[in-house]
Amino acid sequence: MQEQVDERGHELERERHGLLRTGLAEVYNPSMVPTLNPGDRLVVRYGAGVRPGDVVVLRHPFRQDLLIVKRAAERRDGGWWVTGDNPLVENDSREFGTVPDDLVVARAWLRLRPPPGAGQRSVGALLSWALSAVRPLRSSGRSPWRLRAR
Repeated sequence: MQEQVDERGHELERERHGLLRTGLAEVYNPSMVPTLNPGDRLVVRYGAGVRPGDVVVLRHPFRQDLLIVKRAAERRDGGWWVTGDNPLVENDSREFGTVPDDLVVARAWLRLRPPPGAGQRSVGALLSWALSAVRPLRSSGRSPWRLRAR
């Protein structure tokens, strides 16, 4: 996953004004399928509080130069138990244990799905993409969004 952040001067300015810092991250592997697919981009908030169920960007405990995207499943002694939404990929706390708080970099706020490939540029495909391209990520269990009946 690649991370893009503002220059340090802009970060200091935002911190002085008490604003949460935002940035972009890109998903590269299938560990969060079906919620996130490779190629999806995330709008993330640095310094935002994390709750169980949130999608987070964190430093891999064994390779801290590698940023990964996981779901913060629950608080445990020593930090967060994180899981991927794809049960077939075990690159999560089942492999590396609890993740200390200082390795959690940001909380994902929005998912941005890339536009369809050149071969899928029909009106229907573009309309379908437009309706699903931007989706908020919420902490309602395994599903990133919840519909409410009235």
